[in-house]
Amino acid sequence: MAHVYDRYLRQDKLPHIWCSGCGNGIVTNALIRAVDKAGIDPDQVVVIAGVGCSSRANGYLNFCGLHTNHGRPLAYATGVKMANPKLHVIVVTGDGDCASIGGNHFIHACRRNLDITTVIYNNDNYGMTGGQYSPTTPTGAKSKTTVYGNIDAPFDLCQLAQAAGATYVARSTVYHVQMLTDQITKGLQHKGFSVIEAMSSCPTLFGRLNKLGGPAEMLQHFKDQSIMLAQARKLQPEEIAGKLVLGTFVNRTDRPEYAAQYEQLKKAAERQADV
Repeated sequence: MAHVYDRYLRQDKLPHIWCSGCGNGIVTNALIRAVDKAGIDPDQVVVIAGVGCSSRANGYLNFCGLHTNHGRPLAYATGVKMANPKLHVIVVTGDGDCASIGGNHFIHACRRNLDITTVIYNNDNYGMTGGQYSPTTPTGAKSKTTVYGNIDAPFDLCQLAQAAGATYVARSTVYHVQMLTDQITKGLQHKGFSVIEAMSSCPTLFGRLNKLGGPAEMLQHFKDQSIMLAQARKLQPEEIAGKLVLGTFVNRTDRPEYAAQYEQLKKAAERQADV
């Protein structure tokens, strides 16, 4: 019997290159199920990736796609969406790809509110290049470049997206798979810039260096560390310190979508030229 994955995966590209226990497969699973759940025509989907472990997902998905420069997937996605607004444009990116070298593209994509769905595979380090610390590595955590513990304060990517103007912002983990699938589905259906932060496990590097155990233990860690947004809103900041707050932070429909605005601008300019 055919499985949902058979329609959406490039079987000739498998097996994948991700490490055993890597959470990226779970995030990609959620993305596949979300596209299927939303009833989107696969021929109308374009998946755009930058560089990093998460970006390999693009090569396994049976959609049109672009594998772009490090930190630049949102710039390419902007061009694709503006060229053909009818397409469903999905960006798969990592915490380093999105928030470090691609940070400026990220905040301006949020600001414009172009109809793009961005799924951030956040494993708190640069996994592909050896486990260096990233903009989301927790303070005190160890990496290959913070062997005595990270002294930087990490970005909260959902707060950053919200402040920059994204109109759909949500977070889940690879333990909370159904929630993650639902959030990506809603992001795909949302008319505007959508950000879904998927907290992913990296047992080979981040987990090992921080003594978090193997894949099962890291999933348990996500379960134990997480708190739902509705509950978090009832608590004081010090009571949720160190917790992962999960849920939908923003779901606005009051801001116009960028490509639609641009089309109106073009028509107005054309009318003016005819006068």
